[in-house]
Amino acid sequence: MIDLHTHTLFSDGELVPAEHIRRAATFGCRAIAMTDHADFTNFEFIISSLQKAKMMEEDFKINIFAGIEITHVPPGQIDKLAKKAKEFGADIVIVHGETPVEPVASGTNRAAIESEYVDILAHPGFLTWEDAELAKATNTYLEITARGGHNRTNGHVSKTAAETGAKLVCNTDAHRPGDMITKETAYDILMGAGLSKKQADAAFKNSEEIVQKMK
Repeated sequence: MIDLHTHTLFSDGELVPAEHIRRAATFGCRAIAMTDHADFTNFEFIISSLQKAKMMEEDFKINIFAGIEITHVPPGQIDKLAKKAKEFGADIVIVHGETPVEPVASGTNRAAIESEYVDILAHPGFLTWEDAELAKATNTYLEITARGGHNRTNGHVSKTAAETGAKLVCNTDAHRPGDMITKETAYDILMGAGLSKKQADAAFKNSEEIVQKMK
């Protein structure tokens, strides 16, 4: 399992990075990105704090990456913040997409996909065909999520991505120990979203592709 969207107590998660990473490792996770919720006020604190967790990679036998999830930032400012985060040392930048269970500003999905500094658009809700097609062109990965609520539109996202050829990944958006999953459960989530076994395998390969870029 590779999980590229998780949260610690540096935003609204429950665990310090050490316990968060250790618990993920016991689920068979071999690479994890901690991507706490960020805006212009806290992104530097989050990135600098999470980068320190990398000293535990060898002991826990897991690749550790530090990033942020840009959350409820006005669409017109997403690219600017994503660029600043990468320049400050973020390994990965995710944008909190237009999930149907939160009042995310319209245009957030498009702004994330258009930014060259954004790696993954998380739980993009009722993603449009046009945005999915653009995500393919910009090589922005779209998320199938294990997170309750956000996962209501997994089927729509998977169908739209399949029609356009956009790349999918599967992440937990874990905030607490009970949110963590095994690779077997990730398969269930992907195939439950309407993907074939071959398409689910492709999603795992896409996560591996991101990891190789970050190393």
